[in-house]
Amino acid sequence: MAGVNLLDTHPKTRRDYDKRVLEKTPEIIALAKRFDRDFFDGDRKCGYGGYKYDGRWKAVVKRMKDYYHLPDNAAILDIGCAKGFMLHDFKELMPDCTVAGIDVSSYAIENAMPSVKPFLEIASAESLPYPDKSFDLVISINSIHNLPLESLKQSLREIQRVCRGHSYITVDAWRNEQERENLFKWVLTAETMMHVDEWKRLFAEVGYTGDYWWFMAD
Repeated sequence: MAGVNLLDTHPKTRRDYDKRVLEKTPEIIALAKRFDRDFFDGDRKCGYGGYKYDGRWKAVVKRMKDYYHLPDNAAILDIGCAKGFMLHDFKELMPDCTVAGIDVSSYAIENAMPSVKPFLEIASAESLPYPDKSFDLVISINSIHNLPLESLKQSLREIQRVCRGHSYITVDAWRNEQERENLFKWVLTAETMMHVDEWKRLFAEVGYTGDYWWFMAD
């Protein structure tokens, strides 16, 4: 288990934390947590403000392939895959790989990229619909923290169960009071957020042995 930033090629988003906290009404939060059109392709205050493919994951998947020394025919699972952008880029980079993705959003799956849509399904990280040790790499980027604590613990156990090689997750976290304050201003959907040391203790508690990194509002 290691903390490693494999997303450092991903473009940084400029965030106006004070503007967000003024817009973040209970109604906006409720809309975001439906994970439908409003969250992905609606107004920015409800989520992404337009979730469109732009190739930004290409460098990330190349980094993951090299870091984990994935064979060309690796089996890869993306938990919280949304419209399948990352899996599309894995298939472009490694045409012989096997991909699978799950998301709780029927909207995201219905609007997924055609290249990977047949490999995606609606499911929750708490109960992954795959046999033990099915994947060489299991990824979950900014997803499982949307679960309440006990459900999140179960999702980590499920990741451990279906992984036969490597796993990599990112979750909402902070290192200092300013990051904690900014995070609580910004997030719309997360149910579980912690200091980085608390996350590490949780990983040890549930037996998660994969790699991890943080979404931080710095």
